[in-house]
Amino acid sequence: MDQANDRNLAPVEALRRIAFLLERALEPSYRVRAFRRAAAAIERLDTGELTELASTGRLRGLPGIGEVTERVIVEALAGEVPVYLRRLEATEGQPLAEGAAALRASLHGDCHTHSDWSDGGSPIAEMAEAAIGIGHEYIVLTDHSPRLTVARGLSPERLRDQLDQVARLNQQLATRTTATGSSFRILTGIEVDILEDGALDQEEELLDQLDLVVASVHSKLAMEPAAMTRRMVRAVRNPHTDVLGDPTGRLVTGGRGRRQESRFDPDAVFAACAESGTAVEVNSRPERKDPPKRLLRLAIEAGCMLAIDTDAHAPGQLDWQPIGCERAAACGATPEMIVNTRGADELLAWTRTKR
Repeated sequence: MDQANDRNLAPVEALRRIAFLLERALEPSYRVRAFRRAAAAIERLDTGELTELASTGRLRGLPGIGEVTERVIVEALAGEVPVYLRRLEATEGQPLAEGAAALRASLHGDCHTHSDWSDGGSPIAEMAEAAIGIGHEYIVLTDHSPRLTVARGLSPERLRDQLDQVARLNQQLATRTTATGSSFRILTGIEVDILEDGALDQEEELLDQLDLVVASVHSKLAMEPAAMTRRMVRAVRNPHTDVLGDPTGRLVTGGRGRRQESRFDPDAVFAACAESGTAVEVNSRPERKDPPKRLLRLAIEAGCMLAIDTDAHAPGQLDWQPIGCERAAACGATPEMIVNTRGADELLAWTRTKR
């Protein structure tokens, strides 16, 4: 997506586009926040007010505006593509291999995303706008469940409040059409913790209301293999579970350090996924790349469906799906195996048949 070359960007759009590209490139979070803070500082000013501040040299008096962000605003106000943005656009990643590109082109949405309701960094509406910008028909909002307090997991009461907000946002988004001609939608969901006994960390009545449920192990990842296998098999057989998220819980790089894979019997877990119709997630986060390719091949051979997701915690991370597509293509995945190659209505029909 080369938005900057397609049209002149307003200052707020230019700042957010820069933040998006920095996030996708895994630049330090302080740098991303600088551009998002600047966008927030000017978004309620009309063009006349902003031009007046720029022409009188008073932009730097606004909270969050520094030398670099001031220059971006001034250049955008002049109808130019800011130099900083041009440089980022010119250094975007290399084209995907043909098979991976075909998978990416077939995706209609993302089944695993987070907002600032839990441990994400941006409001739901901002995540939705970014998803529209990269051509998605939908995103599934999957903030964390109560047990994960470190990530501000949603209590039943907060989850109900979130469902109300999503309903209001979807009314506002109803006029936003996507490349497929359909209206963009935020689908309701959760990334629910798989508890030690394999139960899911949320009220069943609420899980039944949600459009899609991602179930992940976030605690006691070093559990003894037989117990971990029983835990995961019970969870993926739960009729509310649609996607097995973060399948091994590993970390291969990044600021949180490295973490070994959970040990479990993959044949038993993937057989249970295939039997119950639970998709195995191909997590596209660069520090996860989960599951490892040897396990992803086993899942495909077992007949499992897949979900190629970003686990995005910020808008720019929504464009990480090519990472998962490359890995899935390398393991022989085809579009027919991947649940988010379906449109929103077809995806919802699939999740509802499981309950």
